[in-house]
Amino acid sequence: MFTSVPRYATFYALFEQAGANLEQATGLLAKLVEDWPDDGPRLRLELKELETQGDQITHDVIHHLNVKAATPFPVADAHTLISELDDVVDLAEEVADFMGLYRIEAATEQAIDLANVLDQAGQELAAALRSLKTPQDLRPHILAIHDLEHEGDRLERGALSSLFDGGIDPMVVIRWKDIYERLEEAIDACRHAGNTLEGLVVKSV
Repeated sequence: MFTSVPRYATFYALFEQAGANLEQATGLLAKLVEDWPDDGPRLRLELKELETQGDQITHDVIHHLNVKAATPFPVADAHTLISELDDVVDLAEEVADFMGLYRIEAATEQAIDLANVLDQAGQELAAALRSLKTPQDLRPHILAIHDLEHEGDRLERGALSSLFDGGIDPMVVIRWKDIYERLEEAIDACRHAGNTLEGLVVKSV
């Protein structure tokens, strides 16, 4: 099913672009959270630009599929995968927005840790997308994403527990709960994309 036949070159290139854009977005968010509020407005703007670029790449992929161009795997799977990649970037940009809208003064250690896990998941996902032509190379990246998703779950549970156990102002609790949940949703979206890629590997056997 997977092949490097030239007629698939555009298809593979579009998904590589989506992966590179996603990796930039998750990396930028990790920097934004860790350094907050330094350079906050600039980094939020850069994330918004990456989100816009991601939307354009998604549009290009869907157009490619709609014109019935040759694809190395089922069109429905390609639609699912590009949608999941778009979700990651959208959620990363949403976290950045929340940091500004909620007037966060400084990031918590839990937020920094979750953003770093998301950054690592983004790197693994981008690496997997660069390996689409060689399915045997996908599995280590997929396994790494699954491990990172479990780590994200653990961190989110601990972060929420600390909010409700610390006698913190209820409004602060609500704000950080939103941020933690969006970070975990972005990590989950990486896992969803990893699951889709895993399904493609199985179909290629």
